[in-house]
Amino acid sequence: MNLNAPRILVLNAGYEPLGLTTIRRGVLLVQSETADTVIPSPLYLRTPSRRVPVPSVIRLRRMVRRPLGRLSLNRRNVLRRDNHTCQYCGQRGRPLTIDHVLPKSRGGKDTWENLVAACYACNTKKGDRTPQEAGMRLLRKPGPPGYLAWITFELQEVPDEWLPFLPTAGVTRVYAD
Repeated sequence: MNLNAPRILVLNAGYEPLGLTTIRRGVLLVQSETADTVIPSPLYLRTPSRRVPVPSVIRLRRMVRRPLGRLSLNRRNVLRRDNHTCQYCGQRGRPLTIDHVLPKSRGGKDTWENLVAACYACNTKKGDRTPQEAGMRLLRKPGPPGYLAWITFELQEVPDEWLPFLPTAGVTRVYAD
């Protein structure tokens, strides 16, 4: 999958976000009257005989069950969840590591609730201790990303025209470094 290729936001019949699809599949869904274009994009597909408009947001005509998205627990996704920010000092732009809040040597597991982004200085300062023992505080309690994260994490930027369809509590804009 080319992560830089434009994607189309797919909405359920009730305007609930379901996921992303490729331009080809999105155009086919609209052409087969399985979906309607909600917001067009400035792009066109060219065929030998015509130009086909490419949608930015489509809505399925029939209600489907929303798939439960599961985001892989890996370094990249932990950094994205934490907005590439050290969860101890709040610094951005520094090289980051992944820290176990409860160290592995004390039984800490590789879970969304136990992993945070940390700069090298904070990770070294914390060492093999809990944040409380090291006199450090987390900026926010770690946990699994919201259900929309699995939709938007693969994008470099969430297009502005999608924002009305995404819950404001979870995502406003997502950037990848």
